[in-house]
Amino acid sequence: MDALIGALPASGFLELPITAAHTVGVARLPPIHKDFFDRLLVAQSIAEPMTLLTNDAVLVNYWDGVQLV
Repeated sequence: MDALIGALPASGFLELPITAAHTVGVARLPPIHKDFFDRLLVAQSIAEPMTLLTNDAVLVNYWDGVQLV
């Protein structure tokens, strides 16, 4: 796990903290998906905004920023 954490900056990845805006965003989402963590990822992608890549076809129903891969 430490190796992964250490490799993130060198790989060009940044950690995305969970903010109050993200958690409020979860509460505002329609109950399309039951998994809280997946809903949090959607809320983060809306709030930032950034594209969320997923293999969960249900999540694409939230907004155009979710792309099925």
